[in-house]
Amino acid sequence: MSCWETIADYGLRSLGIGERLLPRDNFTLCQQVVLIGSGMIWNVYFGVLALCSGFFLATGVALGKASRIWWLRKPSEWFIFVFRGSPLFIQFFFAYFLFLSLKSVSPVFDPFTAAWLGALIVLFLNTAAYSGEIFYGALQSIPKGDMEAADAYGFTGWMRFRKITWPTMLRLAWPAYTNEAIFLFHATTLVYFSGFPAWQQKGDALYYASYFADKTFNPFVPYPILAGYFIVLTLLVIGLFGVVNARLSRHLPQDARRRLKPRPNLMR
Repeated sequence: MSCWETIADYGLRSLGIGERLLPRDNFTLCQQVVLIGSGMIWNVYFGVLALCSGFFLATGVALGKASRIWWLRKPSEWFIFVFRGSPLFIQFFFAYFLFLSLKSVSPVFDPFTAAWLGALIVLFLNTAAYSGEIFYGALQSIPKGDMEAADAYGFTGWMRFRKITWPTMLRLAWPAYTNEAIFLFHATTLVYFSGFPAWQQKGDALYYASYFADKTFNPFVPYPILAGYFIVLTLLVIGLFGVVNARLSRHLPQDARRRLKPRPNLMR
């Protein structure tokens, strides 16, 4: 089988398109690259949707934690505490069995036991908690001079938030938020190793990398391939977020602009 035939058969296998049976022997480098790359579709899916939806919840949670109203502040504080204080792996585990219990009560919850929805909800809540704390710290760091200038121009309420508070908060939080985005994409590899099963072997990149490592007894081929894919994905995230960071800081002098310095999170 040529490499082009392998791409045609396995390029979209993680979505259920193409050859249903995985290769059993005589594994080629092309097969490993293609199948692991096919699984990356799910990692990108989880990361992009969780990041985009979690951004808005994180903004609300940050505002809630900074609020003087206790019934807004306390739920936000506890939400951040619970999801930052417990391991993501455990969150996947308990969420899956919670959805299984709800499924026995009503068939409406059946889709929640599938990774495409159930795991996405867990990642959405997890990244919202971490990002909410980042945004909250940025809110506390907004210079008082900016608020005084807003008052001087007569900005109040929604106008002040939209024109001054929110853009400044994003500018201050963006480097740390970029690191959170990178870690979120890396955290998607936990989905199929926690509780959510890979239906019909439609797994993510790590699922296929582990398959080849188990079959060949040689982890030094599939895992470096997996790492290479995530390095490329990380560079894309840094590039995209760097463009946004430049846009947020366009009004500042060149020497005052904060450059992105992504740092790996060793512990979650």
